[in-house]
Amino acid sequence: MRLRDKWEDDSNQYRRYNLKQKINSVIFGLAIGDALGVPVEFRDRDTYHISDMVGYGTYNQPAGTWSDDTSLSLALIEHLCEDSDLNGLMDKFVAYRQGYLTPFGYYFDIGVSTNQAIERYLAGVSPEKCGGSSERDNGNGALMRISPLALLLYENFDFSYRSKIIEQYTKLTHAHPRSIVASILYVQLLIGFLLNIRLEKLLCQSKPYFEDYFKKKPEYWEEYQEHFSEIFDREFYQKSREDIASTGYVVDTLKACLWCLGTTDSFEEAVVKAVNLGGDTDTIGAITGTLAGATINWKASQENGFNSWLIEN
Repeated sequence: MRLRDKWEDDSNQYRRYNLKQKINSVIFGLAIGDALGVPVEFRDRDTYHISDMVGYGTYNQPAGTWSDDTSLSLALIEHLCEDSDLNGLMDKFVAYRQGYLTPFGYYFDIGVSTNQAIERYLAGVSPEKCGGSSERDNGNGALMRISPLALLLYENFDFSYRSKIIEQYTKLTHAHPRSIVASILYVQLLIGFLLNIRLEKLLCQSKPYFEDYFKKKPEYWEEYQEHFSEIFDREFYQKSREDIASTGYVVDTLKACLWCLGTTDSFEEAVVKAVNLGGDTDTIGAITGTLAGATINWKASQENGFNSWLIEN
């Protein structure tokens, strides 16, 4: 079933979970977190403070401008609504560099590994083999664009099937096992949030599924144990801000976003906390926005007018 078909389905299952509202929450959460972080990307922590949309800064863009995080996610949403193959999605990534799905018809930001994957595709490499697989190819460029898969897969309760789809889409630009493990963790947790499972309960319930799946592939299990297993421990969410890195490295990004989610109680608080960490602020803001939009009080933030002008426009 295409994502468009799910949107048009008015069955009891969809009404039960308020999924249409949550789909909006994930997409708007992504764009808002991205746009909040764009003006201060690469700034050092505690050299600024963001609490609302501001303009210009790093890329000299007007307030509310989103970046590649949102544009490439919108490309994936379009792809999931169509009957296109992975070539069709890669064509959309190519078009992004000509301004497709950007706010003003031009792009101003793209990750190195993503750009290299696009170049491989243009050189005739099949989409499945375009992603870089070296240890240097572990930026957050796949993580930032892959949240729409949760909107497609949430009603499929086959954990292994979902993980294989997530892996397939991650490898278009990032094929190292570390990036794949990060994407599986992120999207599978996002699915749990869409189904109204709270963070602490979700971490407890999902850990055995993740570990059973990763153990089947030694390279995944090694990456999980070394880099990601602590996100399932309560102590991780008790860490101080100084202990949370906020770089574009996929491990740092995923951990920072989950920490922001687990230490706040509202959508606004989560994304503001995320973009004030410094470093890769747009991506950390965007991913935190998807998690918070699916999980916590997005509706209250919207009703209180938080960035309502961005939503309206």
